[in-house]
Amino acid sequence: MLTALLRHDRWFVLAALLTVIVLAWSYLLLGGGLSMEPMDMGGGQTMAMEPEWTQGYALLMAVMWVIMMMAMMLPSAAPAILLAAALMRQRGGDVWFGSTGLFVLGYLAVWFGFSLIAVALQWGLNRAGMLSADMASRSGMLSGLLLIAAGVYQFSRWKQACLVQCRSPFDLITRHWRRGRLGPLLAGLWHGLFCLGCCWMMMALLFVGGVMNLLWIAAIAVFVGFEKLLPAGRRMSQVTGILLMIAGVTIGAGAALSK
Repeated sequence: MLTALLRHDRWFVLAALLTVIVLAWSYLLLGGGLSMEPMDMGGGQTMAMEPEWTQGYALLMAVMWVIMMMAMMLPSAAPAILLAAALMRQRGGDVWFGSTGLFVLGYLAVWFGFSLIAVALQWGLNRAGMLSADMASRSGMLSGLLLIAAGVYQFSRWKQACLVQCRSPFDLITRHWRRGRLGPLLAGLWHGLFCLGCCWMMMALLFVGGVMNLLWIAAIAVFVGFEKLLPAGRRMSQVTGILLMIAGVTIGAGAALSK
């Protein structure tokens, strides 16, 4: 009976996660609620132009970033969320609408905060004229520096320490889980912080390939999942770091020589 109940809980949590992930990706596929105004370039040619940054547009961008982070990060967070649900069931708590939801809320709160920082950075880059209509870097030098920084970060102690925690969430969750209503929320926050420490530089690369480039978004999300879930994830992280540095040096050198 207990085994059947645990299996039922697991499928319920998976179904809920899948629903949220599908809705998030659907929102991105439909354009993230954004519409680019065409500008007449003469000769029958037009070019998409990003709307003016108003308070309403900034809010729309924040929503888009939040949903994008949910689409990218929830798949690789699924094992930790399932562990949280199993732990709560073991302790006799409400798995469906209580503690597991608080754990997910705590996890996502970290990425909500990151989304606000990303929007502020995007606004600054846009004001500096460094972003194209699809929100990708116009500067080869900036793209090169971001790629190099992301590659170097793959070898940092902080990155590796955070990756270990993300790859083995059981000890993290049980260590930071506290009694009371805030226990699951705090455990989710801690897991989110370690995931942020693991992946934030990869998310910065969205400004290289384009914030609205769905293939680029999907590629980063797949890499993050492989890095956190596959047995060879740590080795893949280091190999990717080397490739990123090579790509950064190549792009940056090309930009410098073209001036």
